Amino acid sequence: MARIAGRFRRVEPRATARAYLLGLLSGVERKNYWRLAEQAGHARPGPMRRLLRSARWDADSVRDEVRAYAVDHLGGDGGVLIVDETGFMKKGRASAGVQRQYTGTAGRIENSQVGVFLAYATTRELAFYLCWSPTAAPLAELVRVAGSRWSVEECFQAAKGQVGLDHYQVRNWTSWHRHVTLAMLALAFLATVAADAAPDRPADPHHHTRGSNPISLTVPEIRHLFTAVFNPPVVSPARLLQWSNWLRRHQATARRSHYRRRSAHEASG
Repeated sequence: MARIAGRFRRVEPRATARAYLLGLLSGVERKNYWRLAEQAGHARPGPMRRLLRSARWDADSVRDEVRAYAVDHLGGDGGVLIVDETGFMKKGRASAGVQRQYTGTAGRIENSQVGVFLAYATTRELAFYLCWSPTAAPLAELVRVAGSRWSVEECFQAAKGQVGLDHYQVRNWTSWHRHVTLAMLALAFLATVAADAAPDRPADPHHHTRGSNPISLTVPEIRHLFTAVFNPPVVSPARLLQWSNWLRRHQATARRSHYRRRSAHEASG
C-alpha cells in the first residue's frame, strides 16, 4: 500500500483500497465488493462500491505500479512477456463487454466477458512450436521462450482461485478495471513472497528424490498463512444479521427486476 498510496487523492479511498486488498488475500469464499466489505467489518457496502465506481483514483497508474513492482521483485535475465485472454462466465447481459462469444475458459460459445492480460514468466519444460524471430536466435532460446507460454494459464488459475480475479459483480468498465487491477496487485504480492522464500535450486538434478525437506512455500500456502496472521475482525451476531438482511434485500431487488422483465416480455409477445 505504501507503493500505491500516492495514487489516491483522499485518505478514505486509500483506506478502503487497503481493506479491499486484504479481503482479496483473505480466505473469504466470494470476493465481490459486499463480501469484502463484510470481511473488513464495514457496516455497509457503500465504501467498497464507491472505490470501484466513483472514487477518484487512477487505476491505470496503479496498474503501472503493479508492473514496476513485479519487475523490481521478480524481474531477471530471460523473462518472457505473454499476452493471452481469459473468459469470465456471466449469466446476465448488463455487465461491461458481456455477450455470447467463444471463450477458451469454457471451450465453447458462452455468455461471457473476455479480458486480455499480459503475464511475466521466468524460465520454463515443452514439446514443439512453430517459431519466428526477426533476428537469429539459438534453438535453445526459441524452445525456452515457447515453453514459457503455458505459464499464463497458471497465472489465470492462481488469480481466479487465490485473489478472486473473476469474483466481481459489477456493471461498468471502470469498476471491472479497478477490481482486476487490485486483484493483479494482490497476486503480484503473493508471487513476490513466494519467490523471496524459495531456496536456491540445488545443483543435484535428483535432489527431489533424495531430500526430506518440505517443498517451497506456494502461493496458496502463503495466502493461508497471511490470513492466519491478519485475522478478520470479530463480527457480532447483530452485524452478521445486518449483512444478511442487506444481501437478501439486494437479492429481492434483483428478483423483482427479473420478473418485471419477464412479464414485460410475455406481455409484448
